[in-house]
Amino acid sequence: MAEGGAQEGEDRTEAATPKRLERAREQGQVPLSREAVGFATLLGATLAAAFALPLLGMHWLRTMRDLLSVADPGGTAAVALNLLRAAALALLPVLAATALAAILATMAQTGGLVRGKALVPDASRLNPIAALKRLFGPKGLAELLKTLMKLGLVGLVLWRAVDLRGLQAALHLPAGALLEEAGRGALRLLVAMLGAFALIAALDLGWVRWQHHRQMRMSRQDMREEMRESEGDPQVKGRLRRLRESRARRRMLAAVPKAAVVITNPTHYAVALAYDQAQAAAPRLVAKGVDAMAARIRAAAEEHGVPIVASPPLARALYRLETDTEIPPEHWQAVAEIIAYVWRLRGQAGIRAGG
Repeated sequence: MAEGGAQEGEDRTEAATPKRLERAREQGQVPLSREAVGFATLLGATLAAAFALPLLGMHWLRTMRDLLSVADPGGTAAVALNLLRAAALALLPVLAATALAAILATMAQTGGLVRGKALVPDASRLNPIAALKRLFGPKGLAELLKTLMKLGLVGLVLWRAVDLRGLQAALHLPAGALLEEAGRGALRLLVAMLGAFALIAALDLGWVRWQHHRQMRMSRQDMREEMRESEGDPQVKGRLRRLRESRARRRMLAAVPKAAVVITNPTHYAVALAYDQAQAAAPRLVAKGVDAMAARIRAAAEEHGVPIVASPPLARALYRLETDTEIPPEHWQAVAEIIAYVWRLRGQAGIRAGG
């Protein structure tokens, strides 16, 4: 079964089976929304900055003040090094939260799938001709359209979030109040941007999942091939079944000469019973058949001198039993009467032969 969109056409009308989806997952084909990952990283960076930067920022500002107040040029290098260390310390939680959010968002969408093969460099991706085809092909144009729509949506949301009258009024505020108003305005823009990216991520996640299930659709031929893989080829199964039945018939015909009696319908059914008083408490069904097989059982019995007794109800009842099983108690009396009758016939035949 071809993967991806190579076979996408009118014949692929069936929803993907769980087995196909699992096989695609093993090959690394899972729906992954990059917009959802981007939103998660932006949210993680924002939360980390909101918690960590105020405290670390104050330390960075104190270090900056020390740098500006240093009179000795020789001490400037040490203060500058402290300033760089403070800046790195301020950015480290944000970077760590961004990386962690990206990993968690990816793993949540893929169900924890990790494929080492995907990390191996692929030289075919470096082909400039293939890159141009991807860039200017249908998928590339679709991605460009999506990007323009995202930019338009984010720009519209930010424009609606900007308070122009508040900005004009803030110009007449003192410095401290101006900084406070700027902080509120920045927070308002950040929340609006997060809301826009959340909407984009939700839409893209639904689109990616729909597109993935559409690409995984199967044709009826794919369904038949998968069924053969799961349950086996019907032709092979049929040959094996016929082979088992042939062997079972040979075993049953080989057991007929050792039977104590063959009970018949008299033409449609035939069952052969063996009975050894020293080894079993009840007779055992060793062969059974209908129509042609019943005729072969009767012929084998006649050839080897096994008594044949006609008892249609009993023959039909015993035929329901599995071969090589003992007769159940509800049939003991009827079978015992037949076997006793057979033994009496054999005893009389022996007396006549001796006389």
